[in-house]
Amino acid sequence: MLITLFLRQKCQGDSRDLAALRCVQIMLQEGNTMKKWVLVGVMMLTPYYAYSVESNANVLAGRVEQSRMVVKAFMGELKHELKSALKAGGPVAGIEVCSQLAPAIAEAQSRKMGWTVARTSLKPRNPENRPDDWEAKVLKDFETRQAAGEDPKKMEFYAEVDYQGHKVFRYMKAIPTAEKPCLACHGEKIKPAIASKLDESYPHDKARGYRAGDIRGAFSIIQPM
Repeated sequence: MLITLFLRQKCQGDSRDLAALRCVQIMLQEGNTMKKWVLVGVMMLTPYYAYSVESNANVLAGRVEQSRMVVKAFMGELKHELKSALKAGGPVAGIEVCSQLAPAIAEAQSRKMGWTVARTSLKPRNPENRPDDWEAKVLKDFETRQAAGEDPKKMEFYAEVDYQGHKVFRYMKAIPTAEKPCLACHGEKIKPAIASKLDESYPHDKARGYRAGDIRGAFSIIQPM
């Protein structure tokens, strides 16, 4: 009787809880004393557990949205500068922008957010952008998803993982290859003058031979937790 009164006080005013209370009362009538108090404990802890799950989900959603915003800012700034360079000096000038400005934007975003913001690829132009094991796995999964019909423009992946002894949030956003201007420097048929400049700027370049729509790499973000 005491347990029932306690539960009724906890549930007052909520029809859904009162319906659940009736089920609890039936169970209490059939159980022994130990089972009754275990049941009370479960009833008391359930709301807190549900709140914790909801709170964690909100935090995760916030991290995903922040990552999307940073990628959008990175992509927007690089695209703007690249477009200006291409207009002024063609693809050769664009190579200079990509080789110098892209790392600078990544570093600036990393400092601003307190994260690691970068780009990576299975066929990197710059060896410093080689993927780690986790990134390589995600990039291969992106290719599998694309082969299954998923649009690479909307493709992303994120997870909470252990990284260098710490728990972190990791996010990746696929970079599809656009016909213009990407193929001028990343395509199957690259003009000699452009190829020469690429060889000069990137002696270990692997980022060639793409077709429009191919996944060329991904933005990669690591947020500390």
